[in-house]
Amino acid sequence: MTVQILMPALSPTMTEGNLAKWLKKEGDTVKSGDVLAEIETDKATMEVEAVEEGRLGKILVPAGTQGVAVNTPIAILLEEGEDDSALSAAPAPVAVAAPVAAPVAAVAAPVAATAPAAAPATGARVFASPLARRIAEQAGVDLKLVKGTGPNGRIVKADVEAAKAAGPAKAVATPVAAAAPVAAPAPVAAAPAPKAAGVDAKDLSDKLGMTYTAIPNSGMRKVIARRLGEAKQTVPHFYLTVDIELDALLKTRTELNSRSDAYKLSVNDFVIRAVALALKKVPAANAAWTDEAILQYDHADVSVAVATPTGLITPIIKKAEGKGLAQISSEMKDLAKRARDGKLKPEEFQGGTFSISNLGMFGVKEFAAIINPPQGCILAVGAGEQRPVVKNGALAVATVMSCTLSVDHRVVDGAVGAEFLAAFKKLVEDPLSMLL
Repeated sequence: MTVQILMPALSPTMTEGNLAKWLKKEGDTVKSGDVLAEIETDKATMEVEAVEEGRLGKILVPAGTQGVAVNTPIAILLEEGEDDSALSAAPAPVAVAAPVAAPVAAVAAPVAATAPAAAPATGARVFASPLARRIAEQAGVDLKLVKGTGPNGRIVKADVEAAKAAGPAKAVATPVAAAAPVAAPAPVAAAPAPKAAGVDAKDLSDKLGMTYTAIPNSGMRKVIARRLGEAKQTVPHFYLTVDIELDALLKTRTELNSRSDAYKLSVNDFVIRAVALALKKVPAANAAWTDEAILQYDHADVSVAVATPTGLITPIIKKAEGKGLAQISSEMKDLAKRARDGKLKPEEFQGGTFSISNLGMFGVKEFAAIINPPQGCILAVGAGEQRPVVKNGALAVATVMSCTLSVDHRVVDGAVGAEFLAAFKKLVEDPLSMLL
């Protein structure tokens, strides 16, 4: 009998996904383990493998379709000996809705809708898959000049790759292709003040005489907004900050990097190592809250925040307490690259017992990060900068880094958070102890 291939749930938070690309076509022979399609989830672009053998009889959901619910049939597999007549009992293809702009409030002068086309006029919205947008941004391809072959003229990954291979294109002016700013009517005499929540951007902008660019929310951005909103509403945060001298660490880093071309250690690599060792010294900080019990983890699986074109993601250095600086550095470089390319596997960014967010490379002196539930802590790392310090009763200059620990008070008490920071500070200021 025929086998339905369903839209898989590729992460615990996934309720729907975008079918970016079919890697098999109707009539192709399929073996167990063959890659059938690329699916864009809320966090990454992932490959879907076949678990059954047979022949791909019918594709129900075409490439480029967005918002396909989990467990929706996306294709029909014919088993050995079955012919196309068996497809008559298969479900009908899923209707593909044309991409639409985000809903806006009605205004006095309606704006004409624009349909996707091969070369949209200036100001028209370009319809493209998130993966296609990311590849175009990285390759410097202007999506306005790309002909879309997806449903309703939507631009997919293959279209961008073809445009890239055809020759140089006009550079993309902004990181995200979106609707051009629209001139709004003249401001009214008494515009109402913005509401605290639920503000309609178009309605407000029109009344205040503002222009704007509408950047559609990606699936990842929606998940980030939901999870962090829940975290601030439900997690009782408190914050502890400590200043740490970096001169000894910077000296050790320079000496280690000069010994081999096989690795180039960063300050962040030392931070990850120090966090992992400090969690082994203070295991009560390596914990998560549940209504039934506090879960105290056996290993330090350190999540490290990485910025990507579509939002923040936290790949994990697993069992970091047992890994040296060179291994941490190598793994982190690989994870960060694949995070930006949208190629992480679910197990590489789901879970983690403790998070690090480092904005020091941007010159940020100090900040407080939002906890990533169900984790109990996140460490915000600022920039190392020269500051006046007092040593042995005399004024001196040292390279100092401020680190702020955000703590879930349900899981970790103030004394435990302070104990963790003390252990972390001691390790960073005595970097040779991390090599033992």
